[in-house]
Amino acid sequence: MALTPMMRQYLSVKEEFPDALLFYRIGDFYEMFFEDAETGSRELELVLTGRDCGLEKRAPMCGIPYHAAETYICRLVDKGYKVAICEQLTDPKEARPLVERGVIRVVTPGTVVDQSMLDEKQNNFLLAVVVDGSKAGLAYADVSTGECMAMEISGGMPQIACELTRIEPREIITSAESLPALSALKYPVALSAYNTPVWKYTAAKKRVLEHFHAQTLAAFDLDGQKLAVSAAGALLEYINDTQRNAMEHLRTLRRVYTGQYMVLDATARRNLELVRTLRGTTGRGTLLGLIDKTVTAMGGRLLHGWVEQPLGTKEAIEARLSCVEELLSSPIRMHDLRETLREVRDVERIVGKIAYNSLNPQHCLALGNSFSCVPKIQRLLADCQSGALCALRDKLDPLEDISARIAKMIDPDAPSLMGDGGFILAGYSSDLDELRAAAKNGKDWISAMEQREREETGIKTLKIPYNKIFGYCIEVTKSYYNLVPLRYVRRQTLSNCERYTTPELQEMEKQILGASERSIRLEAQLFAELKQTLSEAIPRMQQTAEALKTLDALLSLAQVADENRYVRPEITEDGAIEIVNGRHPVVEQMLQGDSFVPNDTTMNQQ
Repeated sequence: MALTPMMRQYLSVKEEFPDALLFYRIGDFYEMFFEDAETGSRELELVLTGRDCGLEKRAPMCGIPYHAAETYICRLVDKGYKVAICEQLTDPKEARPLVERGVIRVVTPGTVVDQSMLDEKQNNFLLAVVVDGSKAGLAYADVSTGECMAMEISGGMPQIACELTRIEPREIITSAESLPALSALKYPVALSAYNTPVWKYTAAKKRVLEHFHAQTLAAFDLDGQKLAVSAAGALLEYINDTQRNAMEHLRTLRRVYTGQYMVLDATARRNLELVRTLRGTTGRGTLLGLIDKTVTAMGGRLLHGWVEQPLGTKEAIEARLSCVEELLSSPIRMHDLRETLREVRDVERIVGKIAYNSLNPQHCLALGNSFSCVPKIQRLLADCQSGALCALRDKLDPLEDISARIAKMIDPDAPSLMGDGGFILAGYSSDLDELRAAAKNGKDWISAMEQREREETGIKTLKIPYNKIFGYCIEVTKSYYNLVPLRYVRRQTLSNCERYTTPELQEMEKQILGASERSIRLEAQLFAELKQTLSEAIPRMQQTAEALKTLDALLSLAQVADENRYVRPEITEDGAIEIVNGRHPVVEQMLQGDSFVPNDTTMNQQ
């Protein structure tokens, strides 16, 4: 027996993604077949069915509704699976003989972008590592925000282990040669060998320069950092392979220097309880839980990174302390800045949705509202003195053109789902207004016809509802069959009623549905034009997001200092530590009413 055309198509797609569960779109469902179906049925606790596919035995099949896919994908990814999403690429109504399908992206633990699968105040890093003796190259990115970094380290596997605990990746990819060494670390996340020639320096360099549109590696200060470049090239290649070109928000590559921050091993991090307690819990009982007063998700992620990566140079520490001190010196301004920032949404991750083509009208409104807060923040920072604060203020771009267009175009009450239209404001497009008017007038005509037919026929319960399959029909219940006029043409018989039509109703149906379909298509076209404009503004939006989240993190530190009466330390480089009336921030908070006894500490090199 020969395989059916659809099953041949399925197997052809599956062959490209043997290590992923294939979600194959059929109508309103994602279906899994054969071994994928058995795995999906077991892991998701779904009923395993079957489908004739041209073989002697029915193919095992398991499916989920497409609109609920997020939940199921989240469960599978949490269990360590990869999910390849195969969509219908042509309209089933027009496709002959078979709907064209293709994988639009592969969801892995390190490439998750759906909000329900992410911690809003923690980055979701994908890490690429290549090992060469005692040296290693690391590159990591958060595809939900567009952040991308690379570094080169020495010190062998102990140093790599330190970096893993700092970065906290959700997924690690490496070369086949480096896999045994990394496996020995037993770091508890998905680890796999990624087979690509881009691990080689020459290919990796080309990949990096092409993606970031740079002429030389000097643009990233990566000259001579061959292992870092190799890791960065492989990382970009992997993201491209799995995300299918959703990379336009990965605009910069930042080099990380180990000398810029304090290196802490896993034991030190655990005992210091920076972001987790000794019991593994987050929040209360940790340093981050105490100092995180951020009011934006972006600021929360940045502060988390600051705690995991303490500054290691006096200059950088003093610059940050100067910002906090100046903010603390003006309580009213600090309050106004925090209240204004509360209106700022997660711009970084919304920008990621632009790149992934998953933007909806609600996201656009969130962008517009966020950028409308920027002018007030600029005014509040107008007279700041700290060099770092002035730099933040100058980086802010209010993006008035973007905010104005969104406000003019998107209905404030727009639905998040776009399939039925209705999210573009009246008055934005005269063509759209005309189509909507035609559809509305037609529906008013239907209502009038319904009332007229009731009066003419005497059928008091007569209705003219809309059905997706049969369109508009005149519906008559059993008790009134004897009053049905001969001009009615039967279309469908149900258990408790009959459905009819007339030439007049059919003609009006064509006009209504034609106008509605054209208006929905036009809305989609107008929204696509808006997305293109937003895509071109990604660098500006990311720059503003960077400034906003940094300001939020600094304000959080200032707020904590104000609430707990902390003072600015004096940083010296003579090797001595002298603390007068020192207080342990976390222990003091955990005592809950019992007075903490401050103590002095003196340490020197003698």
